[in-house]
Amino acid sequence: MTGLEGERDLAAALLGLKERSGLSYQQLGCRVFISSSTLHRYCSGKGVPGDFGLVLRIARECGADPAELNELLRRWEAVTGEGRGEPGSLTAAGPAAGSPEPAPARGVPHPVRSRRASRFRRLARTLGMALLVLGTAIASTPHGTGRDLLPKSAGTSPVPAPAAAASWARPPAAVDPELFGVTMNSYSGAMPSFRVGALRLWDSETRWSQLEPRRGEFDWTTLDRLLDGAGRQGLPSLFVFGGTPAWAAPDARKAAYPEGARAAPPDGLADWDAFVRALVGHAGARIDAYELWVMANHEHHYNGSVKTLVEMTRRASRIIEELDPDATVVCPSVTKLWTARAHRFLTQFAELGGYQYCDAAGVKLYQRRVTDPPETILDAVRKVEQTFHKAGYHLPLWNTGTTQTLPLNDPLQPEQAADHAVRFYLAGLYARNWGLERMYFYAWGNGKIPIVLQAERQPPTKAGLFVGALQQWLAHARVTSCGHGPQVSLPDNVWECRFTAADARGAPRTTRIVWAYSGTATVRAGTGAAIVRRLDGTASALDAEDSVQITERPVLIEHTDAPPA
Repeated sequence: MTGLEGERDLAAALLGLKERSGLSYQQLGCRVFISSSTLHRYCSGKGVPGDFGLVLRIARECGADPAELNELLRRWEAVTGEGRGEPGSLTAAGPAAGSPEPAPARGVPHPVRSRRASRFRRLARTLGMALLVLGTAIASTPHGTGRDLLPKSAGTSPVPAPAAAASWARPPAAVDPELFGVTMNSYSGAMPSFRVGALRLWDSETRWSQLEPRRGEFDWTTLDRLLDGAGRQGLPSLFVFGGTPAWAAPDARKAAYPEGARAAPPDGLADWDAFVRALVGHAGARIDAYELWVMANHEHHYNGSVKTLVEMTRRASRIIEELDPDATVVCPSVTKLWTARAHRFLTQFAELGGYQYCDAAGVKLYQRRVTDPPETILDAVRKVEQTFHKAGYHLPLWNTGTTQTLPLNDPLQPEQAADHAVRFYLAGLYARNWGLERMYFYAWGNGKIPIVLQAERQPPTKAGLFVGALQQWLAHARVTSCGHGPQVSLPDNVWECRFTAADARGAPRTTRIVWAYSGTATVRAGTGAAIVRRLDGTASALDAEDSVQITERPVLIEHTDAPPA
């Protein structure tokens, strides 16, 4: 078989599995953490995976059985030359001794015979036995009482959960509507037509450079339109400072905005004082909170010194407290929180006393890849808490957005986008044990980002409708605990938050929101189970012995009395 024939042979096998699974290229690519275009190349014969581990992941997500895995290994080895003639190989013998070695496939580095190839062959040989053993163990598990959860498929390997996502339990506490915030990427004054709890103004034509285009001359037209819209909906608003006018710092680096805003502090801080005073005086109680700079550790937004930023924070905080003592002051937001550099910024800002002037700390919590599970932000939350603890501060955290490279990512498929949007807020609820109070989804009105809740002048997407449904579930609930996996006697991939609420007659009941971090599982409803509700508005009656299919889309399970311990 020629190299080209071998590539086509492998591609045909991968395409067959993909088509059988019913998954789109985007959906399957997200599950195995590659782009849809890369997956398409592999399935069309225009490229070859350089690592058999990737082939295994693709096949596993498509439901391949052990015989198919062996066949894939044979085809992959035939193309790449990995492992030819190695003892114990499941494939046919390689070329005779002395035969010329074939050239590597297109896009595949010259094969290096190593332990890696042998390890993957052993994995392929043993996977079938593992499936049989695990399947037998599941089948023989006794049907106990209470919360018995069984994996749906032994062939599904869950994505490792965030290391910092410890389970917790606390006295019942209300779920504040303000947790469900959105950043407004609109300047029309239109508001979301699905339920939200708070608004943040950024990329909404309200930068400093737009509100004060010339020193001492203010244009409040757009800001007033937005604040009036928020007022009609009864939504608290968070104003974000950023974008120094060119006249205030003419020699500074330009920011990434068309009006010539600068990514620097003003040359004279008297200009800063004057703008803060004019803004707060004009807006009054219509602005509920102020974020004192956007992405302060990102050079595209701020490249001045930390010492100057602390002084700007001190000055702004005093002016806001003087003019509107009820307003919340949020310290400048910090991004790239998985890096040591970001935590050095946090530490330096704290050591210079910046956080003593604020009521909350602004942080940017988002997945490193848009296809990663939303719960991965919990590692960053925990690290921030640790950094603040070392610095001697314990401020509430407000998650005020994402990274500026977000629009460069491909859009998620609607089903996955809907699941991720809901779980973004559930991750924030889970993180309240580490001081997280607000979650501002980026963004409302923008139709060019991976997850769209509602593009302006368009109806809400499924993601937007599901976010509204989640808020309906939690409107009168009080959260008591969150946990996942073996920490709370669940399978590795199952997460849960518990709540107390009252039914229509005022009688207390317990509810649980349950979802899979990745893959699926089956959970017995348990003692007192009455109803399972879904985000699309459908519901089914339950009793204790019923099983509920748990997927990456959260469901609500209502109990008439206490759920299983």
